[in-house]
Amino acid sequence: MSTMINKRIAIILLLLFTTYSQESNAQSQLDFYIQEGIKNNQGLHQQNIQLERSLLALKEAKSLFLPNISLLGTYTKANGGRTIDLPIGDLMNPVYATLNQLTNTNNFPHIDNQSILLNPDNFYDAKFRTSLPLINAEIWYNQKIKKEQITQQQAAVNVYKRELVKNIKSAYYQYYQSGKAVAIYNNALLLVKENVRVNESLLKNGLRNSTALTRSQTEQQKIEAAITEASNNQMNAKAYFNFLLNRALTTDIIIDTTDFSKVANILNTSTNTREELVQLNKGIETYKLVEKMQRSYLVPKLNTFLDLGSQGFNFNYNSKTQYYIWGLNLQWDLFAAGKNRYKSLQAKADVSLLQAQYSQTEQALQFQTEQSINNYNTALSNYNSAKSQLNLAGKYYNDQLKVYKEGQLLYIELLDALNQLTNAALQLSLAQANVLNAAADIERNNATYPIN
Repeated sequence: MSTMINKRIAIILLLLFTTYSQESNAQSQLDFYIQEGIKNNQGLHQQNIQLERSLLALKEAKSLFLPNISLLGTYTKANGGRTIDLPIGDLMNPVYATLNQLTNTNNFPHIDNQSILLNPDNFYDAKFRTSLPLINAEIWYNQKIKKEQITQQQAAVNVYKRELVKNIKSAYYQYYQSGKAVAIYNNALLLVKENVRVNESLLKNGLRNSTALTRSQTEQQKIEAAITEASNNQMNAKAYFNFLLNRALTTDIIIDTTDFSKVANILNTSTNTREELVQLNKGIETYKLVEKMQRSYLVPKLNTFLDLGSQGFNFNYNSKTQYYIWGLNLQWDLFAAGKNRYKSLQAKADVSLLQAQYSQTEQALQFQTEQSINNYNTALSNYNSAKSQLNLAGKYYNDQLKVYKEGQLLYIELLDALNQLTNAALQLSLAQANVLNAAADIERNNATYPIN
């Protein structure tokens, strides 16, 4: 029986010590899950849509430099309104009368005075207008701004990717640790069942009273309840992990520990590669361009245009109705009551604000990096300590079990040794997860995971 108990303890030790013994250069299952998450995660998909939108905005900005062709048309039907009176009859009729007398004919008719309607009646004007900017500083700066915004949005996508990688790793380790907890409680249950069997045998032989048996049975129910809770935690961890990968919440997860033995890269403490700083830096560059764009009102705008069309009455179309007009448009804002200057000062203030945010964020990221390194060293120290405690707890339980079978120990003391063994195993499992999470945190703060 002692041999069987030792095997149970060895199983617990094996569950927790084998994790750091494997080395592999191949891509682990966790890396495949990370790539799947980057591909399918809905939050990241939204970020990519924003990036695509920024790319389209840049194309729109570039199109402002190209010619713009429009079809314009008007038709008017009018009656009444202002008129122009032309006394043609009063001017020409005396002349025509004199000519008729001289020629003894009626070749020159009587003419009535004319009243011409100013509003054109039954008149159309249709044309193709081609316009092209020749000098326009605003659209030039606008294109530069859109380029900076693309880089800024790309940095935002990478920030989300890195946070997603960290969350996937943490969820993976949580699921792994919750599975270990279930296994530890199951092995503890086997030990308790063995104690129940021993106490039943001792009770039959008159070597123990029923108190020890009752106590061991109570402990068995307690561990069974703990197994139920641990199993529920494992299911929750599985659901969260699958949620990050945007797949069915009950999908099975393959546990691969090939990269658990990798030591975190704590040599790089620089924050220069952090995408958060890239975002702020591009934001600063954007507002600098906005400031310059607001000052560009000092540069005149010059456009050219060409109209090709036809206009006439009663929808007549012939060589006489056809026309073209070419010209230049000049706009130079000389006075706007300080409006443009105030806009420029606002953009300058935005630059100063982002520069202050950059400095604050840089310090905060440096603090996070130092803190993650300290947390990793602490977690690693706690893990090594937990390994020693589990070894001692296993030896202690084995010794107490021998003394108990010899009738020299109360069962409550043996139960205390069992609880110490179980708690030590759980603490080691938790310490291992803390080491892995701390390593993932360092990787996140150093921005070293290859996300591209």
